[in-house]
Amino acid sequence: MNNKYLDSFIQNAFNEDIGNGDHTSFACIPNDTIGKAQLLIKQDGIIAGIDIAKQVFNKFDKNLKVITFINDGEKVKNGDIAFTVEGKIISILQTERIVLNIMQRMSGIATQTNIYVEKIKDLKTKVLDTRKTTPGLRMLEKYAVKIGGGENHRMGLYDMIMIKDNHIDYSGGIENAINNTKTYLINNNLDLKIEVEARSIDEVKQILKIGGINRIMLDNFTIGETKKAVEIINGKFETESSGGINLDTIRSYAECGVDYVSVGALTHNFKSPDMSLKAIDYDKH
Repeated sequence: MNNKYLDSFIQNAFNEDIGNGDHTSFACIPNDTIGKAQLLIKQDGIIAGIDIAKQVFNKFDKNLKVITFINDGEKVKNGDIAFTVEGKIISILQTERIVLNIMQRMSGIATQTNIYVEKIKDLKTKVLDTRKTTPGLRMLEKYAVKIGGGENHRMGLYDMIMIKDNHIDYSGGIENAINNTKTYLINNNLDLKIEVEARSIDEVKQILKIGGINRIMLDNFTIGETKKAVEIINGKFETESSGGINLDTIRSYAECGVDYVSVGALTHNFKSPDMSLKAIDYDKH
């Protein structure tokens, strides 16, 4: 996790939600009133975002005290208490929704990822995320994938070369795209891994003939085509299956022997679990 990014993200969240203050809390509760709340889990899953929540509390009010009972990546069930937070009540109330939004989203992604990972845990294939993330939240969402047991693909356009169908077509073919890329990396003194998307067995053969890359993505291949491609590649380069892979098909693709399976649904088609931050140890009378 990039600390500079996280600090900026949290500050932006404060600006967006709190603005010049939570006037409801200011109106109802004296500024110096001390209280305590607990994070209540209401659905089974994998918890994620606890470490981020602690940083949110600390950045807003360094006097807030958080005691954790469950760590990121652990399985949780309905009724579990993840942590308690104690300090000025108006500080707890002003950070409540920000913490819940972060933790629900991250826990949803971690839970979804873990379901996919469990489907193929006995095979060599690793589950990858994609760039199909929420703008501004990519680092948190990819962190949640890791917490759920998955692996991160490239973070953005800057840390890996991925030659996809449009790059190939605009370049005038696979050979031009790969050779242009090699020249570009040399001229700019860049050491980046190269992945090339193949749309057919014929394109796999073209990529193998050219060489000098690290991974071949088998895009929207059938199970039969994937098996054939893995046999042809024969370990010369890493292999990745991608395109419309879901819980019903991921194991079949993994059994073909690919090194990776990338699943966009990890970060764009998940369900956030229910949880709430509830006041405790207060005088109801």
